[in-house]
Amino acid sequence: MLKIAYSPIYKYELASTHRFPMLKYELIQEQLIYEGTIQESQFFHPEPVAEMLITQVHTPDYWQRLRDGQLSDKEIRKIGFPMSPALVHRSRVIADGTIQCALHALQQGVSMNAAGGTHHAFTGHGEGFSMLNDVGLAAYFLCATNRVQRILVVDLDVHQGNGTAEIFQKNTFGWNGREGVYTFSMHGAKNYPTQKQQSHLDIGLPDHMEDKDYLKILYENLQNLLELVNPQFIFFNSGVDVLKSDKLGRLDLSLEGCRQRDRMVFETCHRHKIPIAVSMGGGYSERLATIVEAHANTFRMAQDVFF
Repeated sequence: MLKIAYSPIYKYELASTHRFPMLKYELIQEQLIYEGTIQESQFFHPEPVAEMLITQVHTPDYWQRLRDGQLSDKEIRKIGFPMSPALVHRSRVIADGTIQCALHALQQGVSMNAAGGTHHAFTGHGEGFSMLNDVGLAAYFLCATNRVQRILVVDLDVHQGNGTAEIFQKNTFGWNGREGVYTFSMHGAKNYPTQKQQSHLDIGLPDHMEDKDYLKILYENLQNLLELVNPQFIFFNSGVDVLKSDKLGRLDLSLEGCRQRDRMVFETCHRHKIPIAVSMGGGYSERLATIVEAHANTFRMAQDVFF
């Protein structure tokens, strides 16, 4: 059974200007239940991630100032959200959701967080709507508890996973050629962030790339990475901001191309018996219905391929 992390706090209203992206979390859940893709019993509710784990990935100074509302105005502007205790709590719950998804995936092959993908959070600061790096925390947790030795992060959000790249350049569990966490980001070359970090593998794509070329590049790189990394676990950031309709994307994938992308990742993991945990990532199309449909396709593909 596909297990999905979801909490009512995921839809926390930040401000009137941020209601649109927040609303998607509730609507995706409702759509999947309505159409019968999933049942209410498949959802589980994560708790706030432990502070002790946070300070193994993020610097204690950054976490203390984030927790206590002591970030500077400049740091808050970089994150892009108006700060509040409730928002910090939400970030902790989302991070735990990805950790719990990883544990479910080890048992059942796949699990999904109905939020997450906060890949712009660095060890010592947040940016790009990311305060705590959920995949960074979950990957660290799996390695530190000796559940796996080789992890591959497949980040297909249109924006480079710069925070995740930085974390595993510095972290004890960064890739050393034999084991650790290997970061792969396939993103818009000219998109945010302007200053990219160095993932273990970065594929920068030109503006307006369409389905055929995108899927060919992804397939070739996935096959190469399976040989190079031989991963025991994969974290997948499934951002749907690759769509042509996305306001922030600059790529030209169709809904069908994005669906095929997700199926390709899931079929690769299923065929090679690699557990996979999924975080939602971004999606900023003009029509909310397009965002919901694209994200819902990711859940449908997981259900179809694994169950």
